[in-house]
Amino acid sequence: MVHLDAGERAGLRLELAVRLAGQHDARLIGVFGQRAAAQRVGVVATWPSAEYVEARDASQAAFAKATAGLARAEWIDVNRGSDAEVLRQVTNLARHADLVILGQREHGGNTLLPEDFVMEVIVDCGRPVLVVPYAGDFKDVGKRPMIAWNDAREAAHALNDALPLLAGSEDAWVLSFASRHEDGDASCAHVVRHLADHGITAKPEVLVVEDFGIMDLLLNRVSDRSADLLVMGAHGQIGFPFVSRGAGTRYILQHMTVPVLMSS
Repeated sequence: MVHLDAGERAGLRLELAVRLAGQHDARLIGVFGQRAAAQRVGVVATWPSAEYVEARDASQAAFAKATAGLARAEWIDVNRGSDAEVLRQVTNLARHADLVILGQREHGGNTLLPEDFVMEVIVDCGRPVLVVPYAGDFKDVGKRPMIAWNDAREAAHALNDALPLLAGSEDAWVLSFASRHEDGDASCAHVVRHLADHGITAKPEVLVVEDFGIMDLLLNRVSDRSADLLVMGAHGQIGFPFVSRGAGTRYILQHMTVPVLMSS
């Protein structure tokens, strides 16, 4: 499932979604949803507004054109404009998808969507979410993946949810965070072995971490390895070790420069 709106990056998300659907012989669902006010004529409010209809029709036409080569594709209009309804309906539809593709919120704000849209969908939908950065062109993902590992339930969900995307990887790394090197070595080895059981060769790296700078360290490693995908657990309340209340997840969503697959 790919979320669509009238934003400039919707076309790039759709392009990536079509490519992934073709590679995995999957049905692609395009969901159009964005904030919009009702149109008022005097004191009477009518829905949908002319502006919403124009954006919706353009999105539907773009989706039909992009998915012409797919065997199975479906386009859905949320057909509501309030923050609560857009979030609720997109989240509910996401629960029926194997993978959900969303766009990173641009710095300075995207008024088309609720402020915490991406974070809320990730935490509440129960499905893996692939977030595409607001800048950059990403033709493929998963050739050079970086898997962030910290022994948490959420990390395990993300690791296993990402397996289909990792199947064709050429340079995969497992980056393990631990308070002691010995603990990280053992845990990282288990992950590498698990990936090998699925035909995926990965190299391990263990980082002994303290309280601060964990997310910057992770992003630096992504850059150093020229990774094209970051796989990590998402936390609504308790984050990576030493990071509470989802602060680490929010930080990555704000500062990511490559697509990130998150599961909670």
